[in-house]
Amino acid sequence: MALPPLVEPAAELTKEEVARYSRHLIIPDVGVDGQKRLKNAKVLVVGAGGLGSPALLYLAAAGVGTLGVVDFDIVDESNLQRQVIHGQSDVGKPKAESARDSVAEINPFVKVNLHQVHLNSENALDIFRDYDLILDGTDNFATRYLVNDAAVLLGKPYVWGSIFRFEGQVSVFWDDAPGGQGLNYRDLYPEPPPPGMVPSCAEGGVLGVLCASIGSIMVTEAIKLLTGIGDPLLGRLMVYDALDMTYRTIKIRKDPESPKITELIDYDAFCGVVSTDAQEAAAGSTITPLELKHKQDAGENFLLVDVREPHEFEIVRIPGSVLIPKDRILSGEAFAELPQDKQIVLHCKSGARSAEALAALHKAGFSDAVHVGGGVLSWAREVDPSLPTY
Repeated sequence: MALPPLVEPAAELTKEEVARYSRHLIIPDVGVDGQKRLKNAKVLVVGAGGLGSPALLYLAAAGVGTLGVVDFDIVDESNLQRQVIHGQSDVGKPKAESARDSVAEINPFVKVNLHQVHLNSENALDIFRDYDLILDGTDNFATRYLVNDAAVLLGKPYVWGSIFRFEGQVSVFWDDAPGGQGLNYRDLYPEPPPPGMVPSCAEGGVLGVLCASIGSIMVTEAIKLLTGIGDPLLGRLMVYDALDMTYRTIKIRKDPESPKITELIDYDAFCGVVSTDAQEAAAGSTITPLELKHKQDAGENFLLVDVREPHEFEIVRIPGSVLIPKDRILSGEAFAELPQDKQIVLHCKSGARSAEALAALHKAGFSDAVHVGGGVLSWAREVDPSLPTY
């Protein structure tokens, strides 16, 4: 079901704009009126990463007049495999600034507002308020619920996308949508998954080109909403499988038991980024990479266990470590392989998974087990910079 256009058309298109957007203008459903609406639109993109990169480029190319970019991160070389708005010369540069410069190359008629902050409950409403539409390309549940709740409180529609390995999802959420069609993210996911159950892209990986596939669909939905054409994905979840090359659509219905959103909350606490058990286990049982190196140099008798996955172990490893994936520890399957007569030291990529495994070991009676804060990434940064990172 089509929705009315989100924005009013701008007064006019210049001669240069007519030439630039001519392929839009000759589409009857878009035409001059639709292009004027795009020119007058203000769209906020949360995250200039995998999904934000193609989204910003195509929103700019389409002629969206004002783009906002929320991102406080800097460009890292590992981003370049999928975050196509950034280039080699941008490494070390703030992502928001890199994105702004790329947008200027695509379309100098677009105004770009930078919000180089960590989006949180204190600033989200102020940032969102001045935009017509939000695009959420974030990769963590805490920010997704924050974006949703802020959009609900302000009555803003937003396009949501998610990617993991070879699969992507897209939907449109608008709690105050005309015609009683309103839905929000909590109707799809009332509660976040338990901490550690769903790995992030940093842990599980993502096919780079998947970002373009899903990001372009998100922009398509944005254009439809801004101009009032077509049938947006409101009330529908589109799931794309790149390996099977299939698209399927799942109907989303309003959850009658979903509590009314009245304020923004502590989303890290709500999502439990790291479980309470893991936090308690790590509180007094965390060592630094340098402390691990001292233990190795002193010849201490301990077992260093890498709880990552085998494909990660192949990329880089701390010398002397043995691989026992986290799931085998959490299930208890690996307990029989662990020695009782020496200390166990756990590590993962950054410290989150090893903290979860540490909690399981403590409960199983390995009371002197510890884990390495920051994992192999911190080891490579602080002890052996010659090692690759990912």
